[in-house]
Amino acid sequence: MADQSLALEADGVVKRLLHGGRGPLPGFAHGTKAIFHYRTLRCDEERTVLDDSRARGKPMELIIGKKFKLPIWETIISTMRSGEVAEFWCEAKHVLVYPLVSKSLRNIAVGKDPLEGQRHCCGISQLHDQPSLGHPDLDDLQSHPQPLIFLIEMLEERPGDEQWMMLDQMVTSLLLNYCQCKMLLQEYYEVIEYCTSIINKYEDNVKAHFRRGKAQGAVWNLPEARKDLTTAARLDPSLEPLVTRELRLIEARMRQKDREERDLFKGLFQ
Repeated sequence: MADQSLALEADGVVKRLLHGGRGPLPGFAHGTKAIFHYRTLRCDEERTVLDDSRARGKPMELIIGKKFKLPIWETIISTMRSGEVAEFWCEAKHVLVYPLVSKSLRNIAVGKDPLEGQRHCCGISQLHDQPSLGHPDLDDLQSHPQPLIFLIEMLEERPGDEQWMMLDQMVTSLLLNYCQCKMLLQEYYEVIEYCTSIINKYEDNVKAHFRRGKAQGAVWNLPEARKDLTTAARLDPSLEPLVTRELRLIEARMRQKDREERDLFKGLFQ
């Protein structure tokens, strides 16, 4: 426990144990489901509450290894036992994306799309591109990054749930088919968004890399297209001829676009 606390503090996190847990510390292997209540507090004198899962009537469920958008949560809950209650003070660097995560969780709580208002860009870039999150407290936190306190009550941890994993694989397959339909409709940013969500969970998903690569090429992002398509070929060498052809098509389109733009600008100054 002392070693864990020192490692956390070295990374800008301070843990304060409020109530001891039961049994040994779980291994938290990939696929473990952690179920916990959380309360997010500002570091002001009033300890202003930003979010409280108990007030919403439903605990948080997080799957270890699935790259949740707020990585520090995975770090801190991996130090907890079932039944444990603890506070974690986290430096601002760990919670820069909390306003976006909070908005998604608030959307889920009222039955809305968790990605509403977060299309076409992701991660920290949204902190600059998005003028308002629709919640004054989150807008303020987004404009003025600061440390936060997470009060966590660990309810239980479950080893990788086979039924859940099977269901998630089915959802992933359906989502990939949906992305293919979006490609046909030329809704490329949607494809990038959904394929990214798959890759964040399954780094070796060939179809997600291939389809995201094609979508990146369609929006003139050649470096990312090349990266995704070559990754797909590395994961499945049988795709190499298809990837080579796709990259040639994308590069040809880029050259054609450059020629058209040069001709357009040349005409403007003649």
